[in-house]
Amino acid sequence: MPFIRITALGPMLTAGQISRLNTEVTGLMESVLGKVAELTSVLVEQPESARWTIGGIATPVAVHVDATVTAGTNKPEQKALFVERTMTLLKNVFGPDLNPATYVVVTEVPANSWGYDGRTQESRRLLV
Repeated sequence: MPFIRITALGPMLTAGQISRLNTEVTGLMESVLGKVAELTSVLVEQPESARWTIGGIATPVAVHVDATVTAGTNKPEQKALFVERTMTLLKNVFGPDLNPATYVVVTEVPANSWGYDGRTQESRRLLV
């Protein structure tokens, strides 16, 4: 049940670009990290007013991806591959103006600290 937040600054994304980000990052969560696509939530947001700097210099195109997963459910190699493939996706969607200091973060949350439909991930694991 991962949650992915993609925050982007730059030219407004088209509906097609947003759909591509949603679909492809969900696919990466499933194929690379072994997550269930039907339980994967993706939020693509573009703040209307933001000042994003990298190295203290304003950047015209910037993206931050934070993928939240249950702690201990993925190996370092899987997370590294997810970061690599997500960055490739971002480069394809945002083009050459995307700053290379674009971060893709896999945040691990303890199973007893989050869940969905009123139950923690830990309680789901105990039922198996």
